[in-house]
Amino acid sequence: MSAPVTTAAAAPERLRLTEIFLSLQGESNSVGWPTVFVRLTGCPLRCHYCDTTYSFFGGDWWEIDAIVREVERLGVRHVCVTGGEPLAQKRCLILLQRLCDAGFEVSLETSGALDIGGVDPRVSRVVDVKTPGSAEVHRNRWENIPLLTPRDEVKFVICSREDYEWSRAVVAEHALSTRCDVLFSPSFGQVAPRDLAQWIVDDRLPVRFQLQLHKILWGDEPGR
Repeated sequence: MSAPVTTAAAAPERLRLTEIFLSLQGESNSVGWPTVFVRLTGCPLRCHYCDTTYSFFGGDWWEIDAIVREVERLGVRHVCVTGGEPLAQKRCLILLQRLCDAGFEVSLETSGALDIGGVDPRVSRVVDVKTPGSAEVHRNRWENIPLLTPRDEVKFVICSREDYEWSRAVVAEHALSTRCDVLFSPSFGQVAPRDLAQWIVDDRLPVRFQLQLHKILWGDEPGR
């Protein structure tokens, strides 16, 4: 008589996580809302102005169900999955779906270098377009642009007047403002916010100027 066949239990779905914390959303269309930030570990890009380099390495493995439970415990409606580059971990797509299923208003902050096509359509995708001044302009995945919907946002971090003019041309070439909201932010210490604001006004550019509210409130303090 042969021995009964046993099957191993499926391994839990996990993600490498740098931090989970409650703060105010500092940018995008949900600016000002109390928001849980789920910061995943790892990023294939090295933008020179990055303010979360501590998320490139390390982190801890969390089961996805445990992440959702922690978000629920923190007790607010808005959740932002960020990084690093969250889409560098393929199971990020599972987390986004689970958070939507749990009834949260979910946003994803992504570098724009990876395919956004698999993201749950209930998620608001905040997609960077890397300017020449970022040192990662060659990583832009232009195939993402036709996938954008009115739920999404496109963000440019402006490092110079040359960056501004390049970004203005990209907005026009791809008719970005007809697809979704377009956000222009000054790179801290490189472009004066007042200058960028004036350029936008002078050109009547169909974009939204934004400052990072969390930096005004708390500087570069991690977890805020």
